[in-house]
Amino acid sequence: MGYVKWNYEILDRFCQDVFETFGFSSEDSETIKDVLLTADLFGIESHGMQRMVRYHKGIEKGTIHPDAKPEVVFETPVSAVIDGHSAMGQLTSVYAMKKAIEKAKTTGVGIVTVRESNHFGIAGYYAKMASDQGLLGMAFTNSEAIMVPTFGRKAMIGSNPIAIAMDAEPYPFLFDASTTVVTRGKLEMYNKMNKPLPQGWALDKDGHASCDAPDVLANIVSKKGGGIMPLGGNCEVSGSHKGYGYGMICEIFSSILSMGVTSNSCCTFADKTGICHGFIAVNPAVFGDAEAIKAHFSQYLKQLRESPKADGQERIYTHGEKEIFAEKERRENGIPVNDNTMVELANLCAYLKLNFHSYFQDYELPKDSKFFGGNY
Repeated sequence: MGYVKWNYEILDRFCQDVFETFGFSSEDSETIKDVLLTADLFGIESHGMQRMVRYHKGIEKGTIHPDAKPEVVFETPVSAVIDGHSAMGQLTSVYAMKKAIEKAKTTGVGIVTVRESNHFGIAGYYAKMASDQGLLGMAFTNSEAIMVPTFGRKAMIGSNPIAIAMDAEPYPFLFDASTTVVTRGKLEMYNKMNKPLPQGWALDKDGHASCDAPDVLANIVSKKGGGIMPLGGNCEVSGSHKGYGYGMICEIFSSILSMGVTSNSCCTFADKTGICHGFIAVNPAVFGDAEAIKAHFSQYLKQLRESPKADGQERIYTHGEKEIFAEKERRENGIPVNDNTMVELANLCAYLKLNFHSYFQDYELPKDSKFFGGNY
């Protein structure tokens, strides 16, 4: 299977129509779409268009409630707990980070934790919401258990990403990474490409290293054991305990402080996923001159980029640079979408009675594809 490139405007219109057809308002569809396509523009394919089939399944199954609205159930001047009532994760998360930003602008810091939500896309989107307004932003989430704790053989923790963003010149700082070696979405992409997983990514049901993407994914879904290794692999000598600990930090800010569902119980219910999030916004002005702090940080990032390179290397990147370059290139030359993802989008159109070719003109599905929609 290969890739086909599409202009941003085509994917933008398609996503908007899909989510409106699912029953979301025009404004809410715009929000969900923006989170998804930001991932694709940044080059994070695992959390972009290819996630639409997951949301379709969630809505169809009843774990995502399109009509649900987030509710503040506890609040102080610097904090809040939000019950998402199983709304779309992107909608609850944008609402929560806006509240954290509002508190940070008023009191200097805002910490908002969320329970009973759903998959929210890339964590960096929400951290960036804060940095775009001159604040330090942080975002966390738990998820269905895919991380096997150090010395274990059963997934007990989610991919549990940490995202931190802070404004700087000429490039803002944006770090967004799972606390597992890779995310489940990356395994899904290797599965779509029929490629073996790299060594050091995953474990089978008995806790042994595995490169078999279909088997690892099936075991995660059926809760048979195995999953993805923490950052640092599966032994202490390579730092496995550190990734395991980072995953627990995310769990604290999401499910623990919100009194929500922990990763090992996420996605085990008939009518919800129980996924939880955490958001922090900090105003640098509570530490002094905000512009001076920004200049100080920018200088250090410049020193990192200009520091000595290893043999054969031409550039050192600071976090967030590659996303900026990827977005510019993809807006100019198109966003690549995997052929298997195109099949999923065609099936989605058939389900929603949307005309696939009104968006993706002249595209023909691969002959051996699993298209179930009949005449598309």
